[in-house]
Amino acid sequence: MMSIFILIGAYRYYAGLAERFGKTKWHFGLLAIAIYLGFQVGFLFCYGFYQGITDSYSENDYRGFSLINIISWLIAIAAVYGFYRILENKFKKENIKKPSLEIEEIGKTE
Repeated sequence: MMSIFILIGAYRYYAGLAERFGKTKWHFGLLAIAIYLGFQVGFLFCYGFYQGITDSYSENDYRGFSLINIISWLIAIAAVYGFYRILENKFKKENIKKPSLEIEEIGKTE
């Protein structure tokens, strides 16, 4: 249930970024969902692999609040935020390089 709330938040966060820079909102919302789920699956796969190597299987319920789930949520949220910052910096650099900003300044007197 917690993952659903995190996914909704990530979707809205990326959609807001896309709206601010004039991009398609749902594309970036789906990107946020893919990043979050990808890191979740990747982390839990690595944890399962670790359990297989060390023979430390436990009866962990991956649907509730456990230490492993909380750690995977935090790592996935950090990944979503990291990609957000990378995209934000990329979009800012694209806006600076647009020739339309230079065209608007033609004819202005200082």
